[in-house]
Amino acid sequence: MRRFFVPPASLADEEIYLSTEVLHHLGVLRLSAGEEIVLLDGLGNLCRCRIESLDRRSGSARVLRRWREEETALPVCLMQAIPKGDKMDLVLQKGTELGVSSFVPVLAGRSISRPGTGEEKRLVRWERIVREAARQSRRPRLPHLAFPLSLSRALDECNADLRLMLWEDESRPLAEALPAEAPRQAAVLVGPEGGFSSREAELARQAGFLPVRIGPRILRTETAGFAIVSILQYLYGDLGARSRAHSCKEMP
Repeated sequence: MRRFFVPPASLADEEIYLSTEVLHHLGVLRLSAGEEIVLLDGLGNLCRCRIESLDRRSGSARVLRRWREEETALPVCLMQAIPKGDKMDLVLQKGTELGVSSFVPVLAGRSISRPGTGEEKRLVRWERIVREAARQSRRPRLPHLAFPLSLSRALDECNADLRLMLWEDESRPLAEALPAEAPRQAAVLVGPEGGFSSREAELARQAGFLPVRIGPRILRTETAGFAIVSILQYLYGDLGARSRAHSCKEMP
């Protein structure tokens, strides 16, 4: 059954008026009145609904059933130094598919991409990419997307119990830094195309981040995070043999 995210307040009523974005998807999919869809608020609440009315400009759906789903992935915060061009789009899309729970775009010293006049427009695009990736990968919750932060502020606001920094210099193999017991939450810090400076790496160390490397090869900034998130989800999350069962709770 097709799933679509809607604003949380929309699910409060038994009749839900559909947003322009949902109407567009329904039109592309050629769905019509009488068919059923699932609407999600991005916070874990879901409704199975029947489309009551639908045209190009408006539409509504009637709630048939309510329930709640919880994430089964390990909570991972991906702190990604903003890469050049549209590479951040890929980071957000694939990170969402892999179960990243929050994204923190970081402004590092060697970041080529800097804030500009189109910052709000870029954030709107990033939010749309995350929402669409979460919809397609059938996630019950939307990952949190933070406003771009300086490296020092991003480090100060991190409270994960496992903190890893991908850095090619003075680092240890990832396997040596991973605990036997699953952490409550992990944070992965990835540098820009030019990497972190020695000063930035020292700041991260002081904030509790362990410099690690995945293997003998240097990965691109847009793929490094995917590699380590996949490993963490396999060892501690829902991609491995010890993955937790899917959690679903009926709502009144």
